[in-house]
Amino acid sequence: MSGGGENTREKAMGKALRLLAFRARSRHEMQSRLAESGFSGESVNAVIGRLEELGYIDDGAFAANWARHLAVNRLYGNIRIEASLREKGLSRELIAEAVEGTRAELGEKKRIGILVRKKIGDRPPSALDRAGKRRLARFLAGKGYRTGLIHDVFGMTEEDFEHEGE
Repeated sequence: MSGGGENTREKAMGKALRLLAFRARSRHEMQSRLAESGFSGESVNAVIGRLEELGYIDDGAFAANWARHLAVNRLYGNIRIEASLREKGLSRELIAEAVEGTRAELGEKKRIGILVRKKIGDRPPSALDRAGKRRLARFLAGKGYRTGLIHDVFGMTEEDFEHEGE
């Protein structure tokens, strides 16, 4: 993007603030979006530094909030949550902390139990025919649940779903 350094930074800051008004962003996402808009690396780095100083960009908080959203609102499994956080450019450490935080609030067994009840009602998963079990297994895999946990679902009782443990 052409223009003077200060003017360009002001434009980059304006763009960044508009992006943040829509939703929180990771540092990596903001860098990518500003670079795609044609701002120089120098301007992008200056703006991101200032946004971090102001607390508008905080990868730790972003990771925790995004993971919580995916776990609680979308009922995603840990595999899909981890993949989404990786796409946001977050470090392995932040991803691990964020996923651990979701376990404390709503464990995978509870999430999978909610999904199973939404999908098949009060019937136990073991009562499904072979095709029904395959459909349910594919659905749960698509939501990001481990194969072992999905197989365990077919032997679980209602009480098992209520336990927080992995």
